[in-house]
Amino acid sequence: MRLLLLHSDFVEYEPISKEIGLAENVTSIEKKRMEDVIVILVAIESGDDESTVSAAVDEIKEYSNLVKGGKILIYPYAHLSPNLALPQQALELLLSLETLIGKEFSIVARAPFGWTKSFSIKVKGHPLAENSKIISGEKASGVQRTEDSVSNALKAEKRQKSSWYILNMTGDLIPLEKFDFTMTSNNLKILADYEVSKSRAVDETPPHVRLMKKLGIADYEPASDSGNLRFYPKGRLMKSLIEAHVSSRISEYGGIEVETPIMYDSQHPAMHSYFNRFPARQYNLTSDNKQLFLRFAACFGQFLMAKDFQISYKNLPLRLYELTRYSFRREKTGELVGLRRLRAFSMPDCHAFCKDMEQAKEELLKRLELSLRVITELGICPDKDIEMAVRFTRQFYEENKSFIHLLVNKFKRPVLIEMWEERFFYFILKWEFNFIDSLRKAAALSTDQIDVENGQRYDIQYVDENNARRVPIILHNSPSGAVERVIYVLLEKAAINSRLGKVPSIPLWLTHTQVRLIPVSTKHIEYCEVLVNKFSSNRIRADIDDREESVGKKIRDSETEWIYYTLVIGDNELDSDQVVVRDRETKNQYKISIEDLIKRITSLLSERPYLPLNLPVHLSERPKI
Repeated sequence: MRLLLLHSDFVEYEPISKEIGLAENVTSIEKKRMEDVIVILVAIESGDDESTVSAAVDEIKEYSNLVKGGKILIYPYAHLSPNLALPQQALELLLSLETLIGKEFSIVARAPFGWTKSFSIKVKGHPLAENSKIISGEKASGVQRTEDSVSNALKAEKRQKSSWYILNMTGDLIPLEKFDFTMTSNNLKILADYEVSKSRAVDETPPHVRLMKKLGIADYEPASDSGNLRFYPKGRLMKSLIEAHVSSRISEYGGIEVETPIMYDSQHPAMHSYFNRFPARQYNLTSDNKQLFLRFAACFGQFLMAKDFQISYKNLPLRLYELTRYSFRREKTGELVGLRRLRAFSMPDCHAFCKDMEQAKEELLKRLELSLRVITELGICPDKDIEMAVRFTRQFYEENKSFIHLLVNKFKRPVLIEMWEERFFYFILKWEFNFIDSLRKAAALSTDQIDVENGQRYDIQYVDENNARRVPIILHNSPSGAVERVIYVLLEKAAINSRLGKVPSIPLWLTHTQVRLIPVSTKHIEYCEVLVNKFSSNRIRADIDDREESVGKKIRDSETEWIYYTLVIGDNELDSDQVVVRDRETKNQYKISIEDLIKRITSLLSERPYLPLNLPVHLSERPKI
């Protein structure tokens, strides 16, 4: 906060016109005059809060004692700082400043916020008549202000007191300290300890980071901000396949795909209040004198779109879907690691607008089943790989016990419960699937929330059976969680399997090359090309290792790349319709016809999406990554 304090003989000011959309409403536009007054020109800056206001009041009291002034005019003056707070936040803090000063001085006035004003002032001629102050984060609270924008919801999350339980299959809500974890998966205990401690920092590099580099999937980008990765062709193909699969399943469920901007005007009336209800840090930027932020979810665009729709109760539930590439959250540096937690990520985000709570609960159960199906098809086993957490207010639990028991029974195992005595966020219930990695860290995948605020906040309405306007309940679902996090889980699972002596792998449909053809000599390359065309025409990705390397090295490299099927093509294969297949997953070698091999692979690929290779078929033509 920046203050310019002027001990003045008089000041006159007159509102001329509104300067911003959030300008205060003024009952009368007329010139106002005060005499023998301390005029406080004030600019509220990004990062200011109530502690900053309190420190500013102390400075103003001290200055008033020095100049023996008793009248105060608070005059919003944005030109004192290039780092202004969002308008809504600035107005809230100005009102707070006015209230606190009003308790110390008998005469306090404030010029209207958000207006262009004309003013005249005559400053007294003594040495203390002009004084400037900068009230920084250090001055206000003794703590260095960070560059991150932290929502009130995040601050509340740190202060909130939760009660923790395990909810079992018979509907018993058992306090955490009384639950016998020996009766369940050890991962449920790990999840409970992780969530209660709220420790998100990573002390060592998880195995998937080595694997994402080794397999040529992704790597850190030193020229970008932390938490923004580069994806190589193999990683890009894998992401595209996951995105296509999740989008297909959401479409079958009834999701209507849309696309919305990645940045929004912070001065929009609905935005600032939503910042402070969403537990995330955002990226801020300035352009054309506008304060913008990068979206941290698809909520903004979908809500603004729904506001402009004409919606009937017959249209509900209305399911809007977007795969955000990207969403941005300014996570803490110590929490960023590999693909597990990023600052830029791809998130399948589906909102359902429901006519009432009963419809919302019914829809939530459908979306839980959708999420279970999606993660299973992605290669993540609900019975072994994930644990469930459900969070809700005590009031919602007391009013909806049977529904919550039904929700948990669909998961078929005890779940971790976090119960809030009061609501800190815009949602009253949230469930999530969590994967526990080898470092005993939990990472959320699928999730859904019951949102009871944003329909009102964004003025979204529908017309009910009686032709009355109503506000919908909104559900926030990602059936898979972030696409990058899905890859993290698959790689971590592979690392765990490797330690157990199993063959590390990722699902066949997600591997870049599904069949590797190795010609014994150059004369066999032409037949390899014929086979590649056969595989490709049957939606199977195949390539040819035509490099000037030994056959043995080519086989080892195929194994290192986790390619499921390796075929060595020599003279025998030219004279026969059969080939010898090295099957990496079974570690077997067997003879089979090309037609039967194609049938076997296509049966394993089932209904999964297909994309062709995004690198040259011949390895000799590829750059080395």
